[in-house]
Amino acid sequence: METVQLSYPLDLKKTYPPAVLAIGYFDGVHRGHQTVIRRARDLAARLGVSSAVMTFHPHPREVLGKANISRYITPLRDKLRQFDRLGVDRTYVMKFDRLFADRTKEQFVEEVLIPLQVKGVVVGFNFCFGRGASGRAEDLITMGKGRFRVEVITPVLEGETPVSSTRLREALAAGDVVTAEKILGRPHSIEGKVVTGDRRGRTIGFPTANLDLSEPYAVPKRGVYLVSVPRGGRVIPGVMNIGLRPTFRDPEPKLTLEVHLLGFEDDLYGEILRVYFHRFLREERRFDSVDELIRQIREDVRQAEAIWPEIESGTRE
Repeated sequence: METVQLSYPLDLKKTYPPAVLAIGYFDGVHRGHQTVIRRARDLAARLGVSSAVMTFHPHPREVLGKANISRYITPLRDKLRQFDRLGVDRTYVMKFDRLFADRTKEQFVEEVLIPLQVKGVVVGFNFCFGRGASGRAEDLITMGKGRFRVEVITPVLEGETPVSSTRLREALAAGDVVTAEKILGRPHSIEGKVVTGDRRGRTIGFPTANLDLSEPYAVPKRGVYLVSVPRGGRVIPGVMNIGLRPTFRDPEPKLTLEVHLLGFEDDLYGEILRVYFHRFLREERRFDSVDELIRQIREDVRQAEAIWPEIESGTRE
């Protein structure tokens, strides 16, 4: 997949190949987003042109001061990886700044879509564009008539509720990684480098890999999770703690992400790990003694080992 960085105004000296464009921010690349992108890919095949995605960076709400979004379900690099897996030929990453945000809906069509030689556009039912989010999907249909086709995707439901990035964030904030997986169509994941910690886990018999996140990921709420880590051609189950480790009463507590891989003892320092979340096991809490903490960790491991065969079987299907 080719990735093209764009900024407004477009460089009109460049020539862009004809394409069908799926447009959206696509944080999470959840099942609703996937439907939009697959429809664009299918329409492109029917029209004999390239399939493309247009996403924006940074988050429009952050630029416009409507939300303090500093953590992403899929940071840009992960988002591009998901687009590639969906078989997209090209991704346009449009720089979202005040200049671009101030364009009218007509300018977006005339000064962005037309120069990009868009032959088709696919958007979600709640797509907005142009200054003040004044443009709607029906406006695209009107302005594109005779120039490009427009398809609008109806809501994709999880239960009776449409899937959305907002609902996904709420699930992660609640530690509900099962619902998050249903919305995403895959387990939520984060990636980071294994760094040296205080080695307390090793001293109590449960060595952990301390993760330093490589991107500003949306991290599930504090607690203990059943997770898995792909490594060396196999998937290794583990127990991850996200929290402040209150039992140890650190003078300057900070959020840590520590994963104990079951039946695994190799040195992981310096490695990049991708961690997938499968189940929330329990809340983080302070124990009266280290011995009590050890007993609870043993129970966490026992519970993870009991659940893992079901998870593993599902990943193979």
